[in-house]
Amino acid sequence: MIIPQELSDAATQAATLLRPDKSSHTPLPTVIPDIPRVYHQTSSEVGHRTLWVVCVLMGLSSLAFYIMAMRVPVQKRFFHVITALVTTFAFLSYYAMATGDGISSHTYVTERSKHGIVTELVERDIYWARYVDWSLTTPLLLLDLCLLAGLNGASILVTIVSDVIMILAGLFAAFSGDEAQGWGWYAFACIAFLNIIYQVGYKGRHAISTKDNKTKAFFGAISLFTLLLWTAYPIVWGVADGSRRVNVDGEIIAYAVLDVLAKGVFGFWLLLTHDKIAQNLPSIDGFWANGLSHEGAIRVGEGRTLGNN
Repeated sequence: MIIPQELSDAATQAATLLRPDKSSHTPLPTVIPDIPRVYHQTSSEVGHRTLWVVCVLMGLSSLAFYIMAMRVPVQKRFFHVITALVTTFAFLSYYAMATGDGISSHTYVTERSKHGIVTELVERDIYWARYVDWSLTTPLLLLDLCLLAGLNGASILVTIVSDVIMILAGLFAAFSGDEAQGWGWYAFACIAFLNIIYQVGYKGRHAISTKDNKTKAFFGAISLFTLLLWTAYPIVWGVADGSRRVNVDGEIIAYAVLDVLAKGVFGFWLLLTHDKIAQNLPSIDGFWANGLSHEGAIRVGEGRTLGNN
């Protein structure tokens, strides 16, 4: 049974406890803001195993390419060394991604309320080691094609610089804090890729036209193969990192297939065919084959040279 006097005393005590501190002028919040929903997009066991499989394939390909290089004279070994370095860098990149060292999480705002309040976020894994790989391997792949075609030094430089711009723009797009800015970087990357197609596809075919039929046919086939594969990379980026319509596992598998074809298969095709038409390709002597000989010494002062003593 509740006594009115006791009820009144209890109400007075409760009011005293709930009375705000007079020393504070901060009003008590009346509305608790909504906590945004956060969705995490990471790889599963399927993606993790795919990274290890490609890592092993790149390692075995590198070993095979180095063995193939040792079987030819050093003057004919330039393509072998470049191709072996491509798969070596790819091996290191996939090892980093498989062990978790080449991954970073990036947060995207995917939904806002009508008042501009963030209500939904997505945290997606970005494999930045992949961009490091591409920044090293794709210039070497293009160097293979440019030297095979016989492009001049100016065209080779423009092609490689365009390639580096393409990779860096893709990296900036992946980590962009604003979606519109990200697609802007993506557009810059695509423009650079169009210049690569022009240099290799158009100027390369013009440069190769003076060589024998076997070399012309081989360059036409392997350059078309490479450019078609490279066209798939921005498509995968657009549906994966760009619009996030493909999950991380799908992204890993798509890039894995492309990398194996564009690096491993490309390398075996190039080197096996190179050995058959090696007599039609130029040899590289000088410093590459002999180091700093007396004739190729670097003069640094009156009567003094850097070279063989």
